[in-house]
Amino acid sequence: MIYSRIAGTGRYLPKRIMTNSELEKMVDTSDEWIRTRTGVERRHIAAEDETTSDLALAAAEAAIENAGIDKDEIDLIVIGTTTPDLVFPNIATLVQYRLGIHGCPAFSIEAACTGFIYALATADKFVRTGASKCALVIGAEIITKLVDWTDRSTCVLFGDGAGAVIIKPSEEPGIISCHLGADGQYRDLLYYPYGVSKDLCKAGTGDARLMMSGNEVFKVAVKTLGSVAEEALTANGIDKSQLDWLVPHQANMRIISATAKRLDMPLEKVILTVQEHGNTSAASVPMALDVGIRDGRIKRGQLILMEAFGGGFTWGSILMRY
Repeated sequence: MIYSRIAGTGRYLPKRIMTNSELEKMVDTSDEWIRTRTGVERRHIAAEDETTSDLALAAAEAAIENAGIDKDEIDLIVIGTTTPDLVFPNIATLVQYRLGIHGCPAFSIEAACTGFIYALATADKFVRTGASKCALVIGAEIITKLVDWTDRSTCVLFGDGAGAVIIKPSEEPGIISCHLGADGQYRDLLYYPYGVSKDLCKAGTGDARLMMSGNEVFKVAVKTLGSVAEEALTANGIDKSQLDWLVPHQANMRIISATAKRLDMPLEKVILTVQEHGNTSAASVPMALDVGIRDGRIKRGQLILMEAFGGGFTWGSILMRY
């Protein structure tokens, strides 16, 4: 059997850092309130002229270097994002061009915060079937450009960034299984009100902002993340005690803590970046994975569970050995 296995990781964060103390001057909030309610201490904000493909490209280059491959080996590019540069062409083709790669399939997936999990699960199928020998998978977002900076319930949560992985075929288990789901009945709990076929001309108006019903999202997220994690373990006959690391979507600390508790995992076995990066949507899981690998906590052969939950609602988990 052929598996796909991560050969390299990378991440990129915009240079500008916004602290909670800055937000105290912008909205009716406080550093203590933000830390207590969300766990976020600071977040990176893209420059006005910075695009999502800029972030994705930098993360991709870091992953390529880390994997020790030549960029010409890449034969598939899949990007999860909610904030592409353009309506079309898709952002993966923009990154492909900027990398100087020609001819291979390049496409994007929009699944909100679950975008990277969906993208990696898709690329995994290409590798397992032999259709790809070296895939580049990216989660990238400039989500802060959708945020209303006068709405303290949302603006304190989000940040920008990109994370990338290179996956290649392996005879030894890498990605063991992927589990994806969605339920559109919750679409009105977390959404952006305008799109190409729905009042795009109004996207510059005052009510064009990320909309979220925080308490309702929290309830469904905790329940769903716990279920999709258990689904991955049950499908493979693995007890939760066997997990070495949980790499969750960095939505906020309360959701992460509740999910870890359901898995009986101490926070010492959870890769946390929410305090440094905030919620970076589709970028949060690959960036957290890169942090854990590069600082030496995640080691080859260890059992990792990645999971995410996002607007739609969408959700997913990936069980793998690094």
